[in-house]
Amino acid sequence: MKSHSCETGRRAPLLLDIRNLAFGYDGADTPVLADIDLSLAQGEVLALLGNSGCGKSTLLNLISGIEVARKGSVLIDGVEMIGLDDRSRTLKRRRDIGFIYQFFNLIPTLTALENIALVLELNGCSGAESTVLAMDALASVELQSRAGQYPDQLSGGEQQRVAIARAFASQAQILFADEPTGNLDSATGARVIDLLFALNQEYATTLVLVTHDDRLARKCHRTVRLVAGEVVSDDINEEVAA
Repeated sequence: MKSHSCETGRRAPLLLDIRNLAFGYDGADTPVLADIDLSLAQGEVLALLGNSGCGKSTLLNLISGIEVARKGSVLIDGVEMIGLDDRSRTLKRRRDIGFIYQFFNLIPTLTALENIALVLELNGCSGAESTVLAMDALASVELQSRAGQYPDQLSGGEQQRVAIARAFASQAQILFADEPTGNLDSATGARVIDLLFALNQEYATTLVLVTHDDRLARKCHRTVRLVAGEVVSDDINEEVAA
């Protein structure tokens, strides 16, 4: 994938630092998240492990500013997300954070190429440059021949590869992959994970992989386990980290 000069090409070092982060809904007896402390260095790959409903997706939403915590601090590259207004949080998320979802989240009325190019255009690339870079991104996941196809003309594995290409094309500082193989069969999911890890290593991106799969977690540098909204363990995988 080619580097580019538009705003998404910034590769500043990232430090994610979360302190005393808590979140709950009005009227609820139990908070969704309780006093979360978590730091993440540039280039680190972290597995966020836990059963459904433990708070994993809520934590990603708070880090990225989709939701705002009432207590605590979320620093991304030295910027306090909780202190930003809605527009500033949106711009920070668009420029510095990439998402890969379980259900792909491709725009159905856009082709594979257009789905990627749109993100680049929103971040300041010209239309012509976005098209070139989007095609290059598709080539990185071996889907350049499918550039003109719409999402419903692609298999589930192909759609997820387009979503991965879109995330890396933006050259975000941190990627959140939320159960990225949850909608794929085991063989396709394994290929998608291999591709995700290969591209992440190539670009030294900071990756947070949300999963409930212990085998997948063991491929990451660290595993943080959530239970009922609390961090109950934070373990380094010595073999991977080395």
